[in-house]
Amino acid sequence: QLQLLESGGGSVQAGGSLRLSCVASGLRYSSYCMGWFRQGPGKEHEGVAAVDNDGDTSYADSVKGRFTVSQDNANHTLYLQMNSLKSEDTATYFCALIYPAHTYCGGGDTLNLPTWALDARGQGTLVTVSS
Repeated sequence: QLQLLESGGGSVQAGGSLRLSCVASGLRYSSYCMGWFRQGPGKEHEGVAAVDNDGDTSYADSVKGRFTVSQDNANHTLYLQMNSLKSEDTATYFCALIYPAHTYCGGGDTLNLPTWALDARGQGTLVTVSS
């Protein structure tokens, strides 16, 4: 069974940094896309950063230059380094995995996928940024 486990959330002051990790287990296919999504208080589900099945990365405009997504393929782990955090980054961050065999997720499309199109989503980790 496909499972995703996130870690690394917490509270930080504006301008600070956090690093999120997500470990995937129970993979069915060797080709997959992974991404980070978030949902803030009173806000909709939003794609933040992703790595597609070709290793290309994509970012939401709101985090470009501040967040860096990376992947350790050998250990099926996705990371999100978040620097220069702002109060508007406060949200629950979810890791997600998509099989291109099910849903096209290349070319940055992962960020635009709705929740129902994700093959798996983690339980989420809360990031709170205080100003």
